Amino acid sequence: MVDETDTWAGRRAAERPAREDGAVRDARPPRQDVLRKEMPRPDMPRPDMPRPEVPRDDKPSDRGRPRHWHGRRRDGGRGENGGGPRYDPCYAALDLGTNNCRLLIARPTANGFRVVDAFSRIVRLGEGLICSGRLGEAAMTRAVEALGVCASKIGARNIADSRLIATEACRSASNGDAFIRRVEDETGLKLEIVERETEARLAAAGCTPLVDPHSDGAVLFDIGGGSTEVVWLDRVETRDGGPPAAVIRAWVSVPLGVVTVAERHGGVRVTRDDFEAMVNEFRPHLDGFVQAVGPHDCGRLHLLGTSGTVTTIAGVHLDLPRYDRSQVDGTWLGAEQVRVVVDRLLDMPFSERAANPCIGVERADLVLAGCAILEAVRRAFPCDRLRVADRGLREGILVELMRADGVWRRQAGAVTT
Repeated sequence: MVDETDTWAGRRAAERPAREDGAVRDARPPRQDVLRKEMPRPDMPRPDMPRPEVPRDDKPSDRGRPRHWHGRRRDGGRGENGGGPRYDPCYAALDLGTNNCRLLIARPTANGFRVVDAFSRIVRLGEGLICSGRLGEAAMTRAVEALGVCASKIGARNIADSRLIATEACRSASNGDAFIRRVEDETGLKLEIVERETEARLAAAGCTPLVDPHSDGAVLFDIGGGSTEVVWLDRVETRDGGPPAAVIRAWVSVPLGVVTVAERHGGVRVTRDDFEAMVNEFRPHLDGFVQAVGPHDCGRLHLLGTSGTVTTIAGVHLDLPRYDRSQVDGTWLGAEQVRVVVDRLLDMPFSERAANPCIGVERADLVLAGCAILEAVRRAFPCDRLRVADRGLREGILVELMRADGVWRRQAGAVTT
C-alpha cells in the first residue's frame, strides 16, 4: 500500500535547480511518491524524434576536457582562446543511474534533434548499496572513469546548454553527496541529484512521441537499476515545430529496480517461484497509482516501456542477430507475445541468456528481475498492447533544454518569414 505521507495531490512540478547550487537532494521521505495532476498544456506540430545509432566509444581522452562543466560554453563555440570556426551549437544530456552511465549530445533539427555523439556503459554504481547503504569504492571508480569519457566528449563540442543528472543510487546512498563532489573534482562535471518527480517528468518528455494519439494515453514505465517510474501519460501537439509535449495525469516512483530486486532474490538461477516472489514484492507499490488512475478501459490505454528490459524482450521476440535500435524503438508487442518471451527467458539457463545477442553477459543476471517488474505492471494494467521505447531520460532532457531555448520556434519563424 502507498504510504499516505508520501502522497501529494496537485503539487506543482519542481523547478529545475540552478547548477551552481551543487548536488540537489530529495528532502522528502525515500519511499513512494505519488502525484495526480495534469501538466500545463503549452500552446505549441510535433513529430517523432528519429535518432540514428552512434557507435559506442569507450576510449577516454583528456582532449578538450572541461574543468567544472555545468552549463554554457563561455567561448561562444570558437574553440580554445576564441579562435577557429564557429560550429552549430549542441545540447548535452547525461544520466548516471544505478546501473548505467549514459550521454547524448544532439543538434536541433526542424522537428526534433539529431544525435551527433553518444556514450553508454554499464557501471553498476549501486552494487551492494542495498546492504551497506553506501556507494562502494570499486563502483564509484567505475563510474568516475565512465564520466571522464563523457567529460571529454562534452568538452570537444560547442555545447549551448546541458543537464547532467544522477538518480536513485546517489539519492539513497549516505555518501551520495561526497561522490558528486568527487566527480566534479576528478572530471569537472557538476552533476545534480534529481528528485523522483523530475525523473518521471523527464522520462515522460522523452517518450511522449510514442504515445498513440488515438488512445486514452499510455501507462509509461521506466525500469531503472534502483527505482521504477510509472506515469499515466498523454500528449498534446505543439505549435513550435518540435516534438509533442507531455501531459502527466498521475505518476509513482517505486524504490525498486533491476539491481535491487536481483540482489534480493538472485539473478543467475531464477526459478518460477523466485520470479513470482519478485512480482509479489513489487506489485503492492502500484496500489496508490492504480487508485489515482481510477477505473479505466484498458482497451483504450496502452503500455509504453522504456528500459533495457523492454528493449531486450523486443529484440528476443524479433530474433535479432544483434541488437538494432531502428527495429526496436517504436515497435508494438501484444500481451501474448510478451508472455511468450518472458516464459522463454525463464526457461533459459544463465549461460544461454548471456550468449543471447540482445542480452549479453552484463545484463544476463538482471533481465529476469526486469521481467518481474514488467509483469507486476501488466497485472495492474492488463492492456492488450505494449509499445517499446529505446529512448527516455536523456531524450527528455534534450527536449526540455531545446524547447526552453526556443530553438524550434525560431526555426519555424525563419521558415515562415
